[in-house]
Amino acid sequence: MQPQPPVNASIPPLDGEGPLWLQIRRALAQAVLSGEWAAGTRIPSELVLTGHYQTSRMTVNKAIQSLASEGLVARRPRIGTIVTGRARERPVLEIWDAADAVRREGGHYGYRLLECETVVSGLDGLPSIRILCLHLSDGRPFQLEERLVNRAAAPALACGLLRDVSPGQWLLANVPWTDARHSITARRAGPTVAEHLALGEGAACLLVERRTWNDDLPVTLGRFWYPGDDSEGSARFRPSW
Repeated sequence: MQPQPPVNASIPPLDGEGPLWLQIRRALAQAVLSGEWAAGTRIPSELVLTGHYQTSRMTVNKAIQSLASEGLVARRPRIGTIVTGRARERPVLEIWDAADAVRREGGHYGYRLLECETVVSGLDGLPSIRILCLHLSDGRPFQLEERLVNRAAAPALACGLLRDVSPGQWLLANVPWTDARHSITARRAGPTVAEHLALGEGAACLLVERRTWNDDLPVTLGRFWYPGDDSEGSARFRPSW
């Protein structure tokens, strides 16, 4: 009989921010990415996590399935869910929510919705929601997000839903995507970017631009500004589910 992988009995706490399944996903991802749960570790079962977090099995399953689709864990019949050997080597161009990125670096995440409106001609000339928001790490600007969301791809999205939940978190929970294009370039901060990132105008920034589709339907175009040094790269990729 094949020996079972060890179970890590330490279940990480939740941060209390956002939908419960995303809190569980972040907590489990942090345990994996920090090395607390090493490669080959069998994580606690859905039943154990359901009892620990006092939620439904469906909520826990959604969180674990998200981690599996990102390659952090693998689900093995009759064995359980195992931390993958490459879990800490995920490509920098994977789609991660800003809150996940902040917490992976050990920071306390914060979020502010700055602007939100419906526009007639937005993404690819289609009716869209235009969003400007700021993501914080330990109270300091971490990322300025400019985003257009196609209304046809996300008909349930409204500005009122984004007061406490970031666009990335809402989209991740509610809108599927099948394809993405991602580029990274070095830019200088203009007046708006400089103001919100607390930089001098013309300061070096890293700009990540990301487009996603659901088959042939455009979903979103995001421009994510970070304080940083000159760098450049690009990739096109698909989710692994």
